[in-house]
Amino acid sequence: MKEAIAGILKKALKELKVDLKKEEIERFLETPPSSDMGDYAFPCFFLASKLKQEPSQIALEIRGKIGTAPEDFESIQTSGPYINFFLDRKKMAVDLVRSILAKKDNFGKIDIGKKQKALVEHTSINPNASPHVGRVRNAIIGDSIVRILEFVNFKPEVHYYVNDVSKQIAMLVLAKAEKLKFENMLKKYIQISKKVKKSEKLEKQVFELLRKFEDGNRETVSKFRKITKTCVKGQKEILSEIGINYDYFDYESDYLSKAKDVFLKLSKTKKLHKDKEKRFYLDQKSTPVEKKMKSPVLVLTRSDGTGLYPLRDIAYTLDKLKKSGKNIIILGEDQKLYFLQINEALKLLGQASPEVVHYSFILLKGKGKTKKMSTRKGDIVLLSDFLDEAIDKAKKAISKRETKGDPKNVAISAIKYSILKNNPNKAILFDLNEALNFEGDTGPYMLYSYARASSILRKAKKAKKQSKLRQLEPKEIELISKLSQFQEIILNSYKNLNPSLIANYSYQLAKIFNEFYHACPVIGSPNESFRLSLVEAFRIVLKNSLSLLGIETLERM
Repeated sequence: MKEAIAGILKKALKELKVDLKKEEIERFLETPPSSDMGDYAFPCFFLASKLKQEPSQIALEIRGKIGTAPEDFESIQTSGPYINFFLDRKKMAVDLVRSILAKKDNFGKIDIGKKQKALVEHTSINPNASPHVGRVRNAIIGDSIVRILEFVNFKPEVHYYVNDVSKQIAMLVLAKAEKLKFENMLKKYIQISKKVKKSEKLEKQVFELLRKFEDGNRETVSKFRKITKTCVKGQKEILSEIGINYDYFDYESDYLSKAKDVFLKLSKTKKLHKDKEKRFYLDQKSTPVEKKMKSPVLVLTRSDGTGLYPLRDIAYTLDKLKKSGKNIIILGEDQKLYFLQINEALKLLGQASPEVVHYSFILLKGKGKTKKMSTRKGDIVLLSDFLDEAIDKAKKAISKRETKGDPKNVAISAIKYSILKNNPNKAILFDLNEALNFEGDTGPYMLYSYARASSILRKAKKAKKQSKLRQLEPKEIELISKLSQFQEIILNSYKNLNPSLIANYSYQLAKIFNEFYHACPVIGSPNESFRLSLVEAFRIVLKNSLSLLGIETLERM
């Protein structure tokens, strides 16, 4: 309808010698605070300087140019500086509900991707321990973006970059951890990292192990790979428990030789220099990096000439860019400067960088203060432990309410929704008890709303066919209006790579449905047939919406 309204306004504005594109007009359209003020409103303030008139006078002139309200509109009225569009709500309601019931799982889908590949890299937890809650936000955001891409008809390919050429793995090799089970890696890592921090001798041994690994020493390579394999397998299993999976695991060590090629290419740019410690660095003066750091350089090698992580990361990124024209990476906010540096290095090589989504961290609350989780210090809450605790609390909550539902499903909905409802750039202080609440802005509330709609449909007898839809109630109109916004929410979420738009829409939709449930009896009402269809339409849209967040609905609760 926005597109139709934009078309009507474009024609009227042209008569006033104002040439605006439909897309520009659509951006100005608003949803009035009350349905009494119409379904859409067009403000005329911005036209005052162009037409040298008061906005209210401009609104009257545009309304005069529109003439008789077209089909699908009950009326078009002016209210001061606004032009208010009133839809033929009964027709719109019936058409929308029919469309949702016909399309079902496909409702809201948009063919933006045209089945093109989209490569998404997310998670990339150091393969030295079990994932903690602070880092799982990366995986949950990345997984939701993958689902959104698929919904708009891309073919997503999910990659996990394994940092196996790392000081963390070298420390575990030093600690002889290659025979340990995954669940014992964290304890060993914390122990050895504390020792290395206090001992210059041990730190030298760590770097010597890294050098041997890069040189291809068989015994060292074998130990590195055993530890990495154990950790990656363990991380993969834990993340799959919450429905997050990967297509490819890309190993940093596979880019050792390609990193040398990148070094040679960068050396030809005349931006590569050697410092006093004989390390090679990329001079990033006169780039946006200079505004962010006092010494704008990107160090690429150690003093012995062995490559550092950024060199291999550039090689890996170039490889990804070859595989797909659309590349997305999910990174913590602590890597904003680093990503900018990599971006500038790629520019030197004549390459664009991937689209990036930066996210803030989940904070750990304790003893009156909050702090970021740290694996090295042991200040963490493991995802596996957190999930177990969430399932246990979900069981108790379900029992207390004397309701039904799979506790694991409820727990996962609580965790995912609490993370995704926040804009990625906003830090989260996670409260598990609040997340598991069945009332308010939570995952369990969404599941309960869906189950309530399912219950209505189960209880309904075969509804009588209606020849004509009776008067729509305000809460019916509000619910229909919210359902009609679903595709627009999908589009905005895709454009901004922001799942929080879908999460917040899901809550608003569920809230409006529950208000409709209390205000508008369904079974036995004069509008029973239509209202049952409306309940089913709500179920379909909420299910589609939650599936994009990686949340599975429940038929009974």
